[in-house]
Amino acid sequence: MFKAELIERAARFRSAEEDPTRSLSACPALVLNADFTPLSYYPLSLWPWQTAIKAIFLDRVDVVATYEREVHSPSLDMKIPSVIALKQYVKHSEFPAFTRFNVFLRDRFACQYCGSPQHLTFDHVVPRRLGGKTTWENIITACAPCNMKKGGRTPRQAHMPHVSPIRPTSWQLQERGKAFPPNYLHETWRDWLYWDIELEE
Repeated sequence: MFKAELIERAARFRSAEEDPTRSLSACPALVLNADFTPLSYYPLSLWPWQTAIKAIFLDRVDVVATYEREVHSPSLDMKIPSVIALKQYVKHSEFPAFTRFNVFLRDRFACQYCGSPQHLTFDHVVPRRLGGKTTWENIITACAPCNMKKGGRTPRQAHMPHVSPIRPTSWQLQERGKAFPPNYLHETWRDWLYWDIELEE
């Protein structure tokens, strides 16, 4: 079963009545950019409640929504923010960093030869011994069995169909991230998140 399918079954919005009350650590704030879009979909841009409250006092964010849970000090009672928006817009770079995580995300955490989500590693489409480089356009996600089967050959030589890898833009990678919502989604986040899958009510 693919990872996306597992997450799709588990993901749903929790209502205000289901606010975590035992641990403040279970009250993260969804962080939006100044244009009210999430800073990141995968991983979802979340700050611990302490970081969110500090940003409020430093006047770096606006509070969009809160949990029912409060924190108290000798001079202040304050509801914990559940959604905050940065006051200054953070511009994303056009292209994401070439990292292990980002390659997996581009390829939807699945082997590009057989589709398996298990035992993932990387493969050079054009092997290094044939001059293949370690770049976005020559690296794909592969499971260990397919990697072993292909060996030092090209996919054509090994008779293994595959998707030609590309260098994604940051926007494309964020769009891919929408397919992988976390297991916990608070209902106050609903209006700010746009997932590729239908979530349970």
